[in-house]
Amino acid sequence: MGPKMECEVCKALNSQGETFVIETDFWKVILSYNQYYLGRCVVLCKRHCNSLSELMSDEVLDFFSLVKKFEGALKKSLGATMFNWCCLMNDAYKTNGNSHVHWHVRPRYKKKVIIGGEEFIDENFAHHYDRLKDKRINEDTRQKIVQKIRENFN
Repeated sequence: MGPKMECEVCKALNSQGETFVIETDFWKVILSYNQYYLGRCVVLCKRHCNSLSELMSDEVLDFFSLVKKFEGALKKSLGATMFNWCCLMNDAYKTNGNSHVHWHVRPRYKKKVIIGGEEFIDENFAHHYDRLKDKRINEDTRQKIVQKIRENFN
């Protein structure tokens, strides 16, 4: 048998290089590198879990509590209008059933937002998000986004 492959999500959960936003008992939120959709994050289940139907009741309740607080924080701190949440479990098949339920969150904005001197405009508001849009931001702006979310997460 070959060497055991380390799970990519476990690497992200344990990485010091990722931009950690907030954490609950069962979930961890990481700010995506691509900030075309300001506040875009990945919400990761902390344990290996290959499908929504495998989540435990405590994890589900904790997730919905996180959603309420997280959306509230993004509305208050960044002016988000609405949110696109998607749970795509394709990685479970790439990792032979060693994956994590996770959600990609793309906040959407009706109005332009300026943070850290950078301008964010949701050109496709009220339409499907564009997966190919990419915006990399500097570390100072990244930390300002994280700080604003943390300040309003309650």
